Amino acid sequence: MSDTAQPGALPLAGIRVVDLTRLLPGPLATRHLLELGAEVLKVEGPAEQGQDDGARHLGRTEGERARGEPARMFRYLNAGKSLHSLDLRTPEGLAGLHALLEGADVLVEGFRPGVMDRLGLGWSALHARFPRLVMCAISGYGQHSAWAHRAGHDLNYVAMAGVLEQLATHEGEVITPNFQIGDLMGGTQAAVQGILAALLAAQRTGQGRFVDISMTHEVLRHHVLAGMAVQRTGRSPLQGRDLLSGGAPCYGVYPTADARFLAVGALELPFWQRLCHMLGQPGWAQQHWSLGQAVGGEEALALRAQLVQHFKREPLAHWVALFEGVDCCVTPVLRLDEALAHPLNAAYAQLFS
Repeated sequence: MSDTAQPGALPLAGIRVVDLTRLLPGPLATRHLLELGAEVLKVEGPAEQGQDDGARHLGRTEGERARGEPARMFRYLNAGKSLHSLDLRTPEGLAGLHALLEGADVLVEGFRPGVMDRLGLGWSALHARFPRLVMCAISGYGQHSAWAHRAGHDLNYVAMAGVLEQLATHEGEVITPNFQIGDLMGGTQAAVQGILAALLAAQRTGQGRFVDISMTHEVLRHHVLAGMAVQRTGRSPLQGRDLLSGGAPCYGVYPTADARFLAVGALELPFWQRLCHMLGQPGWAQQHWSLGQAVGGEEALALRAQLVQHFKREPLAHWVALFEGVDCCVTPVLRLDEALAHPLNAAYAQLFS
């Protein structure tokens, strides 16, 4: 996020965040708060006891080991934070954390439900001592659900939210996505949203709040369009057959001659008609869901098959050049290295450096 609306202090200047989280969702959430101006104090347990952040070691190279550096993931997620080592299982560690919380506005933790209570750091205890403190707990299944104490990772959370089943090929093979939907949307973004709302309430009332982030349930409550299909038909949409999953020829991903892919988002009729004109196929222009073509029906799937063959005739560069300047929502499917080098993303070129 960039803050260009007003010069001067960032919106969270003066806010102090104590971060007990590990790995990805929590540390990225507190990085976002730091980017908004907050001061972030990251607390880990003693490394010699294996209580440090696992992100220090994930993907760590021999070169990083030789230089005594943590892994790039840790450096990226925690750049700009002040680092503290406290053993919360000891009286000294608890006293150290309480000292950090004396001037803090937010505490973020990502332990399994019940751990903070066992340490004497549960919401009731902390709220009594620090009434203005906002406490955010990020977990896979929430603090009080039937699965609260089960282990899981991103793949499990999106699986249990009904999302993973929808990420499938037209043949019904479920994919393993390399974008952590549960961790990032269900955890990171939901935590930032909840923390900001609770901070606003604390400013107005003087009372902090407990923000319970369940990554599974946050993903589930954003599964809106498929959810509408369930309400309408009683079952989840067939994979690759819904309006936005491949059941409409105007909206999908198509392979090109060089084994690359083109993203076609011509969902509205004018976009679709311009696309058909550029392809030299005026007869296709009237075959559209808004004109009565059944989404996922035989006619739609047959037209999709024709589009597949059409786009396979030429390499990706040909199609990119053809649609340059044409207002019909057609883009290349870029690799991440290509995306970072693209003029569109010039301001983010150094994002992961």
